[in-house]
Amino acid sequence: MPEENVTKDWEKYEETIEKFIQVIAKNMNLYGITSSVGRLYGVLYFSDQPMTLDDMRDALVMSKTSMSTGVRALSDMKMVESTFKKGIRKDLYQSEEDWYKSFTSLFGNRWRQHTETNIEEADEAIEELETLLSCTEDEELKDKIVRDIDRLHYAQNYYKWLMKFIRVMETGEIFNYIPKNKD
Repeated sequence: MPEENVTKDWEKYEETIEKFIQVIAKNMNLYGITSSVGRLYGVLYFSDQPMTLDDMRDALVMSKTSMSTGVRALSDMKMVESTFKKGIRKDLYQSEEDWYKSFTSLFGNRWRQHTETNIEEADEAIEELETLLSCTEDEELKDKIVRDIDRLHYAQNYYKWLMKFIRVMETGEIFNYIPKNKD
């Protein structure tokens, strides 16, 4: 095969992969991850070898500090893990290949944080409304407070259910109900 065709083939390959990495980066925004961190994950995912921060910096033309911050964020979400290779002193990183595991971890962490905050806010609102209920003499306001406390109890029950759902995601039980697709 002529060298010109080989070069064009490689260019087409790189263009195709780059396009998909852009899609990954764009979709990561759905999970609160910046597109630059999404691109970092995409580069690691398509790398055949673990990469150092320097390798990542060169591939993405970003600062080493940004790479380090991005890798830490991905590691916290269990989307990237550090690895070891004999003879290499620098830290090496590779992507988590199991997207199901990454999603359940990411989903669980994000939703747990928000749901716990919502539970705390509902508790505080109920407490404040109950205090107001015991102090006010306005009958119309009392009726409104009672209805709203009922609404907040409904919200609390929903959040308790949501915490169960999050646990099902985090533990992997979800795959008993919705199995992973096979290759």
